[in-house]
Amino acid sequence: MKRFAIAAISLLSVTLPAFAADKMATLDPKVPCSIEYPKASLMNEEKGTVVLGLKLSPEGKVLESKVNKSSGFKNLDKAAEKSITKCKFVSPGGDQWQTLEYVWKLD
Repeated sequence: MKRFAIAAISLLSVTLPAFAADKMATLDPKVPCSIEYPKASLMNEEKGTVVLGLKLSPEGKVLESKVNKSSGFKNLDKAAEKSITKCKFVSPGGDQWQTLEYVWKLD
């Protein structure tokens, strides 16, 4: 039986002043967001959730990323950080930090 690997992205929150708290970035549907499960993690059946902090430009490009909470596996954390830099977001404007949850699971 073959296992399928899935990585799911969801934005959790945005750190903004109170007057702008309802503004959150979303993934740009026009730009493909390639997510590749690390081969070693697949072989070891590693799964988990990594929480990333992302600094986005007004154009939606990832300027910086950091692991706020580890998945428990370095390979998954590194792959999430690397993959997310290829994604583009529709940003509410200004250089802003977003919190993103990256879920690695095997089905």
